Amino acid sequence: MIVRRFLLWARNASPGHRAEATAALAKAFLYSDLSDSDRWEAETALTAMLDDPSAIVRRAMAESLAASPDAPRHIVLALAADSTEVAELVLSRSPVLIDADLIDAAALGCERIQGAIASRPYLSAAVSAGLAEIGRPSALVQLARNPGAEIGHPTLARLVERHGDTALLREALLARPDLPADVAQAIAAALARSLERFVVGCGWLSPERSGRATREARERTTVALSAGSERDEVERLVAYLRSSDQLTPALILRAILSGEMAFVEAAFCELTELSPKRVAGFCREAGGPGFRAMFAKAGLPPSLCPAFEAALEAWRVAGFAGRPVGAKLSRRVIERALAACSTLPPDQAGRLVALLRRFDVEAARDEARLVAEELADEAALEIVMRHAPEMLAGPQAGGGMLAA
Repeated sequence: MIVRRFLLWARNASPGHRAEATAALAKAFLYSDLSDSDRWEAETALTAMLDDPSAIVRRAMAESLAASPDAPRHIVLALAADSTEVAELVLSRSPVLIDADLIDAAALGCERIQGAIASRPYLSAAVSAGLAEIGRPSALVQLARNPGAEIGHPTLARLVERHGDTALLREALLARPDLPADVAQAIAAALARSLERFVVGCGWLSPERSGRATREARERTTVALSAGSERDEVERLVAYLRSSDQLTPALILRAILSGEMAFVEAAFCELTELSPKRVAGFCREAGGPGFRAMFAKAGLPPSLCPAFEAALEAWRVAGFAGRPVGAKLSRRVIERALAACSTLPPDQAGRLVALLRRFDVEAARDEARLVAEELADEAALEIVMRHAPEMLAGPQAGGGMLAA
């Protein structure tokens, strides 16, 4: 009877009063101990209020029903298809909505609707994958920032593939603790492309010089990512690099010169389809027929083989084989590789020697940077120790700090 009077009263009440009464009716439906007939009438009245011409009435109903698992499904679905300001309330919270409802709403919705779905407290891998395919950049940033979203490896890769040029998305993805190494490398590559376009567009560097600088920066980042990854992550990273035409001889040589043998062995496994055990054995016996056969099977240029052999032999003799060195190039190993190139014909050694020289410059700058930091720290410590008595004594007036 009360619900019938409510419907009669609602015909002439103001939108504000209707909104208040509708919210109260929705809460009564959810939390009051109603009889079956009263509950049916209340649900019928709420369903009728879906046709209210005022958005504030429907919004009030959405606010009351959004977080409840007991809200009538047909009402929640209707509210999810309402205007943006109404729909985003239920889409961002309602536990009544299933994955199919959310994916359908994301496909038809605007940026705010997609953002509301992306920010839900929990989001399944299926919905995350759907958003990755159809979502606009701002919604995908919210998805990447959402700790309650299950985002699988293919979905992370798809986010970078579609919108890797969006700086906020790159930042949000890099902040995720579960980001795989190959996706991180793809982000680094996307950033490098953006920087290259900017630098060339400003006329600061020629396309050729910018391309080389970008490529070498990307390769350095790749080796650094490999240094901090588990073996299966390294293998996946190498597979991605090969599929994207980034697994170059120069990159593999950089990994050898940096002592990143996990990356080197994974690269040869990927290129030759040999077992990890056999590849590791051939790398330990660099210079032998087994390594040269593997090198040829990998399809690498024969002119590079002496440099590869010399670098691997240098690590073996030094006892560093297999031990990561922080992805920093070793000048000592580079010198060994350069010495091995001295026996090559000039037409074969030219580009290789130039590459090794650039590696040597990079290693020298890294080395100088570390030494400079150490020297600066030592100087700071020396200053502190020299003035320590004065600092401890404090102001002399009044007998000093320690006199008290």
